[in-house]
Amino acid sequence: MVQQEIKKKTKVYGSVAFLSAISLVALIYVFGAAPVIFNPNASPIKTFSSYEALKTFLTDNTQGSGSYYYGGPLDNKAFSEGLARPMPAPAQLATGFGGAEIQDYSTTNIQVAGVDEADIVKNDGNYLYVIANNTAYIIDANPQNARVLAKIAFNNTYLAGIFLSQDSTRLVVFGSQYSAYLYSAEDLYLAPSRYGYFSEDIKTFMNVYDISDKANPVIARNFAMSGSYFNSRMIGNYVYVVISQPAYLENDTVILPQVYAEAKPTYVVDATDIYYTDVVDTYFGFTTFIGLNIADDAQEPANMTLMTGGASDMYVSLNDIYVTYPASNGETSIYRIHINESTINCETQGKVPGHIINQYAMDEYNGYFRVATNAYNYDTTSGTTTQQNNVYVLDRNLTIVGKLENLATGENLHSARFMGDKCYLVTFHNVDPLFVIDLSQPTAPMKLGELHIPGYSDYLHPYDENTLIGIGKETVEADKSAYYQGLKLSLFDVGNVNEPEQLSKTVIGDRGTDSLVLDEPKAFLFNKTRNLLVIPVNLYLINKTEPMEQWTYGQFAWQGVYVFDVTLTGGFAVRGNVTQIDNAEALLANPSSAIRSDYYYGIDDSQWITRALYIGNTLYTVSNSRVQLNSLDNLALIAKIDLN
Repeated sequence: MVQQEIKKKTKVYGSVAFLSAISLVALIYVFGAAPVIFNPNASPIKTFSSYEALKTFLTDNTQGSGSYYYGGPLDNKAFSEGLARPMPAPAQLATGFGGAEIQDYSTTNIQVAGVDEADIVKNDGNYLYVIANNTAYIIDANPQNARVLAKIAFNNTYLAGIFLSQDSTRLVVFGSQYSAYLYSAEDLYLAPSRYGYFSEDIKTFMNVYDISDKANPVIARNFAMSGSYFNSRMIGNYVYVVISQPAYLENDTVILPQVYAEAKPTYVVDATDIYYTDVVDTYFGFTTFIGLNIADDAQEPANMTLMTGGASDMYVSLNDIYVTYPASNGETSIYRIHINESTINCETQGKVPGHIINQYAMDEYNGYFRVATNAYNYDTTSGTTTQQNNVYVLDRNLTIVGKLENLATGENLHSARFMGDKCYLVTFHNVDPLFVIDLSQPTAPMKLGELHIPGYSDYLHPYDENTLIGIGKETVEADKSAYYQGLKLSLFDVGNVNEPEQLSKTVIGDRGTDSLVLDEPKAFLFNKTRNLLVIPVNLYLINKTEPMEQWTYGQFAWQGVYVFDVTLTGGFAVRGNVTQIDNAEALLANPSSAIRSDYYYGIDDSQWITRALYIGNTLYTVSNSRVQLNSLDNLALIAKIDLN
């Protein structure tokens, strides 16, 4: 699917390819560097004195020979032909069904209140905004007349996500174009060291549409830059985009980040405006931070560029962006970027031992930044490597002021969640320890309690201040290891911090059963007031008539969403499930069906549900093929909206 493709490309190319936001209109911005403020006592960050100084730094500090090359210039004609073109709207339109009395509706599952995250679906209670099939759709969500009102089609691009303004009058669409080049025999003869490498130019655009008239979206602003879209957030009317681009010498030239208009470069970031630290690493990249006011088309975007290692994860509070960069020595560098509307200041840099698994392993609270890491420690005496898990507390200068190390030695860190002055960690080797960490004294983090149960949780979500929902895998212990089984949902009581307990659990399917939630929390739909939990499930089932062992994989049998009632007293009660697969009943009924196999590769996944949301008592599920409406009361089918 397109969205999964972008996600995969972002992870792969975020460290090796250009990050870009391409300006697609004639308006050319004067792109000057924003002022940068540093704490001289805490930050080793500085700027290059010249372009030659940047080249010298890369030559002297890059370990290895450098593995990535760029080929010929991007086909600008192909790119310009791939721009978004709003398509004509239907002749007659109905008004939205919420009107002034907007119903209760779900929003994107985000980490920090007030800090929106880009997703493939947005919802305002009257309309749905969806990207699928390289197209952005605006959909009237009225169950009585649900239909596509407008389509914004893209060619030769991938779409990464969307934002919706708070007043629902602006829609922001992110996308990238990847152009790979194969070297000819002559190229390889002239430059044999390139053998086995590839070349790729990447440009990423951000289009802002005026959608006051839902049937007639109008392009209001387009912003652009070379490189790969790494991540973004929206706070108020400001969208903050983070752009990654590799930094290296090619033919004694460093390709600097560039701004584009009409598919032509209009501004190149000056080397003397690029910040860096004195480190030696295997890879360097440019990370550019952009702040764009989507409500004011005349306001120039703010920007600031760092040259560091490859950006890996990002956490954003209302006032700060924290970006992490894993280093070759096993540490992770962290940069704090202060944001205030159009002001972007790089304030300080710090580091922690180990690797940060995702954004949920980071948090800002009461002036402190907290992180959970998984680290490998090498003992030079014994020659052995030990895996351990750690929690660090850093001050505003990103100096470590408190730490709790060597938790669950030899185990992987699967998930983390910070809630106020507590941190919850799940590690795993053959059983799942859930740790409760007290952070009320920032300088002295302390383990309070732990729970050991089979299985593990890859995602933790607050049910309330004393209860967590965990989603992961059930496991069966087997001689110093474990075999994972079906998808496991757990309800953890952490009210007694010294003795956490599992209140309830349910297991879906057999070995191989999976959920998109484990990798993408935005696929998680939960509302405590409604006792509602909805998650997508890829169901695998074992043929019970055949001999089976704990390592036996099931066969792919079904895909859709499971709908649960969740309460503290009743745990997880299955309300029902919804699928968009047309032959789902036949697939489940016939274990010998040709489409059922150990792996789903080759099966058309365009009907796989990737998101669920609700408006009032209607459940909406989204795939690349359609938006489907079902009643939340009894899950009866209401309507199908084809996306084509």
